Amino acid sequence: MISGSGALKKKQRVGSGGRLCAEIDSSYDGGDLPECSHKQITLRRSPSLSLLPVASAVVGGFNDPVTADVILRLIPDQNEVSPNLASSMEQSEIQIYLHSNVLRRSQYFAALLSDRWQQLSGSFSDNSETTSKIHRFKLHVPATSESVNLYLTVLRLLYTDDVLSSVQSVSTALNLLPVALELLFEDCIKACVKFLEAVPWTEEEEKKVLSLVPLMSDVEAKELLERMSPVKSDSSEEMLDGLILSAIHNHPNMSFAKAFVAKLLREFSSKESARRVLDKAFEKSLKVVKQSLEEYSSPDFRGDHNETEAIQRLNLHTAMTNGKHLLWLVERMIELKVADTAVKIWSEQSSLTADLQRAFRDESWRNIVPSLPAVVLRCTSKLANAVATGNILANKQVRMKLVREWLPVLIICKDGVSPIGGPNNKSLYSELEETFLRIISTLSLSSARELLLQCLSFSTRNVDDCPHLVSAFTTWFRRANLPSIDRLI
Repeated sequence: MISGSGALKKKQRVGSGGRLCAEIDSSYDGGDLPECSHKQITLRRSPSLSLLPVASAVVGGFNDPVTADVILRLIPDQNEVSPNLASSMEQSEIQIYLHSNVLRRSQYFAALLSDRWQQLSGSFSDNSETTSKIHRFKLHVPATSESVNLYLTVLRLLYTDDVLSSVQSVSTALNLLPVALELLFEDCIKACVKFLEAVPWTEEEEKKVLSLVPLMSDVEAKELLERMSPVKSDSSEEMLDGLILSAIHNHPNMSFAKAFVAKLLREFSSKESARRVLDKAFEKSLKVVKQSLEEYSSPDFRGDHNETEAIQRLNLHTAMTNGKHLLWLVERMIELKVADTAVKIWSEQSSLTADLQRAFRDESWRNIVPSLPAVVLRCTSKLANAVATGNILANKQVRMKLVREWLPVLIICKDGVSPIGGPNNKSLYSELEETFLRIISTLSLSSARELLLQCLSFSTRNVDDCPHLVSAFTTWFRRANLPSIDRLI
């Protein structure tokens, strides 16, 4: 498989399958092909391998005993079968007739047929007429009819110039390639690789490709690996970043695109990569919201009144749009439990909360972006609830600052926005009130007292309608009246 650096460990190609052996068949001493052998061959088989294919002969070509000068015996590998079948398989070899000038297309056979190898093996006969020399070799193959078929197919392909036309499917390429690699049949290797590079793969086929890559040269494997090995280590993050930006900014069917990207994020293998991408997108959208509200809260009145008003509308719409993006990003962060950085950043937005308070005191936003308060408070509520439930483990400083900075925004929204906000906003305010009070209960008594004093606006005309506020003060007074720790010890 691909390692962290994207490289695959290369294996030795020759003999990689453990079956190839540079073995001269010693059962025959060379010389002319016996006259009886000029007849059509009947393959010797045992019942256990009755499905082995017949290597049909081609006059003057593959498996033609009349013109052949090489006899190759394909011997089933007994190491790959059960012991009770080993004895019967001894008689299950296949003998085929080939031609040395064709076999030299395979570098493996070219080496076996070389003068140096012939001299080392002592296979030259005393006959000085080398034209009648018969070479005999053994080749061990896996003991299945399918494997024998593949070896016969590759040997047959040595006799054709157009190897690529025989590769018509991914499965064919993946089956032929290991044999071609073992026999060092470069034309077949190139044909299989060319086909694989040009067509799609299933997940299982991709695994098979990866298993073969270590047996291939760097040049052969390069184009196949480009599909699976990123050029840069952060390419996955770049893809996620582009998907998020496209989903929230550019795609016409934004809701569908967001749902699709959300699914990808849930299934993404690296949580840390997802965290970095989401943090980056969060900060980018937050920056736009802050800049837009800052410009809205401090407008430049030196230009034309209509132009200034148009710019103000644009600022509010920009803040609203990017506020929705923020809400979606916050939901994804909380879902993946990677919102700790977002909570810390949200707790440090004193300038943003000040601009929001100034904006909401003005009446002009109501007819332009009436949902802006709800969007901002939903972001706050999502993050605060994640802190209160332990989904995000924020330290006490972050917890205190989160409530301190956003409590005034909640109060001004509740006092000034709820008349036109409807029941949905009232429910949002109530949920955020309860969440803030739960966070306050995790702080020190002094910090809790400071914040609770600002929560009196949570009270209602009927005291029974604000049990969360009653409970928060009751808890604080109970703790404040506990004996000191010195007296408890």
